[in-house]
Amino acid sequence: MSAKPRRLICVLTFCGAALAVCLLMRHTTAAQSAKPEPLESQIVGWDEARSHVADWGEMRRYFTGETCATKDVLVAAAVVEPGKAVHRAHRHPHEEYLILVQGSGTWSLDGKESPAQKGDVLYAEPWVYHGLVNTGDEPLIFAVVRYNGKGVPVPPRPDDRPDEM
Repeated sequence: MSAKPRRLICVLTFCGAALAVCLLMRHTTAAQSAKPEPLESQIVGWDEARSHVADWGEMRRYFTGETCATKDVLVAAAVVEPGKAVHRAHRHPHEEYLILVQGSGTWSLDGKESPAQKGDVLYAEPWVYHGLVNTGDEPLIFAVVRYNGKGVPVPPRPDDRPDEM
C-alpha cells in the first residue's frame, strides 16, 4: 500500500476516534446535567424499604432523592440495639430531624448531652454536631428526615474540625 492511502486511513481513523470521544463526552455531559425526577406521592411499607444491617442494628431507607422543594433527601427509620449508636456524634451540611419513636437513650447536640425519651424530636441545623445513643435495655427506634432546600445554598463548612466526633 502506498503512502497516500495509508495516510488517508490514519486520518480517517483519527477522525473517527475523535468523533467517538466527542459523542461520548456529549452523552456523558447530558446524562450528568439531566435533572433527577422528584419523588412521587406514595406509601412505602417496612418490608419495601431498603434495609442496611450493621452491628448496631438496622436502618430502613424509605425515600432518597429530591422533592419539589428539597434535594439530598433521606427519610429512614433505625432500630438501634442497647448500648449502641448508628455512629458517633456527627455533622453534615443538611438540616435534619430525628424523632424518637421507641426506647430511651442520650442525645448529643452541639457538644451537650441530655436524656432522650420516646416522643422527643431533635432538630439539627447544618454543620451542628448531633447524635443519639441507645442507653436503654431495649431496642431504640428513631425516624430521620434529612434534606437540603432547593434554591437555598448549602452552607459552607464552618471550620476544619472532623465531621464525626
